[in-house]
Amino acid sequence: MSLLTEQEIKSNLSNLSEWQYENKSITKEFVLKDFNEVLYFVNKIGRSAEAINHHPDLLMHSWNKLKITISTHDKDGVTEKDFELANKIEELK
Repeated sequence: MSLLTEQEIKSNLSNLSEWQYENKSITKEFVLKDFNEVLYFVNKIGRSAEAINHHPDLLMHSWNKLKITISTHDKDGVTEKDFELANKIEELK
């Protein structure tokens, strides 16, 4: 699995609503109904991440927000695996 070029990342991002490229990662912030909905969503993400053995950074903040940051840590950047996970997360919402 190789790192994607910036052009490849931008092309993949065009298929994902509100995801951004920053600091060698792709990120998105979700605003949910309440704290319980954030927890429920985090657990669903966790199961999907475990299934493909690729784990995002999850930051719960405020009472209804979740920021997701995905990168391939051992490659120090973004790979196809990151977009696979981002697409799975979008399907969960």
